[in-house]
Amino acid sequence: MFARKLLGLAAGAALALSMALVPARAEVSEVRISKGYGILYLPLFVMQEKRFLESQAAKAGLGDLKVTWLTLDGGNVINDAMIAGSLDIAGTGAPGFLALWSKGRGSAKTEVTGVSGLSTTALDLNVNKPEIKSLADFTPKDKIAIPGIKTSLAAVVLQMAVAKQFGPENYTKLDASTVGLPHPEAVAALLSGRTEIVGHFASPPFTQVERADPKIRTILKASQVFGNITLDVVFALKRFTEANPKVTQAFLAALDESCAFIVQNKAETAEIFARASKVKVAPEEVARILDDPDSQFSATPTGIMEFVTFMHRAGIMKSRPATWQELFIPALRDRAGS
Repeated sequence: MFARKLLGLAAGAALALSMALVPARAEVSEVRISKGYGILYLPLFVMQEKRFLESQAAKAGLGDLKVTWLTLDGGNVINDAMIAGSLDIAGTGAPGFLALWSKGRGSAKTEVTGVSGLSTTALDLNVNKPEIKSLADFTPKDKIAIPGIKTSLAAVVLQMAVAKQFGPENYTKLDASTVGLPHPEAVAALLSGRTEIVGHFASPPFTQVERADPKIRTILKASQVFGNITLDVVFALKRFTEANPKVTQAFLAALDESCAFIVQNKAETAEIFARASKVKVAPEEVARILDDPDSQFSATPTGIMEFVTFMHRAGIMKSRPATWQELFIPALRDRAGS
């Protein structure tokens, strides 16, 4: 009897030990990340080049995390890829993320969350038509190139600028004039002067490439209208971040590392971007962009609620967060964001 009880205890102990040795459900071994073309995505260019995410993942005990990088431009394209399940983490314009957050809120399948802030840089409306000196001068035939219509960063910033000039009720006044084009194609169209594209809402380095042509002028600078608010953020499906908390935290640590690297190593950062850029730009020009006070890179979001206020009033966001912290992962919520 005693021997049988002893055997039972031993079996129970062995079972408990075996259960303790079974690892928790594994996180992903590959993460797919997208970035766009311009300087707004610079921390992601640096992260890819310096393999900061792979390093942070190894430190977190995640082993050899495979990181696959994609280039997607325009909020609509990025949103579709995310919902389709072909993308895990994405850099995008803040408005595109906010629209998707509002639309998917409460849905187990489509709810998204912000992983981090990313950047703010100059965002300029450049034109090639001498007659256009302000937003009031665009005719129905004049087209403005932006990466994506309606909810892309440039689209919403343009609407906000229109609302300031013509009144909140007229924020869609120039929507019919916008055409969705990736930045490199928009640059070519504007410089050619042979298409219906007479304006391009451009971020660096595309705005600098355009202004090198004497026919191109800047008629609107977003920073003069709204200040240095976060223009691009990083987001993911909420269920991805919840199922992969260590990968998500490793990404945030890698982004912080990338932003610090940019500040401390401007010359090398300029070379990294110049090599990877889809348009020809010299490292010296990139370095000048980095010295521009409008160029700021941080994982901590700033001024996001200004977008929220406009987009909710315009009906683009059906639901509104009470605070910026509601929009992002818990790891960011103690930071001095807004």
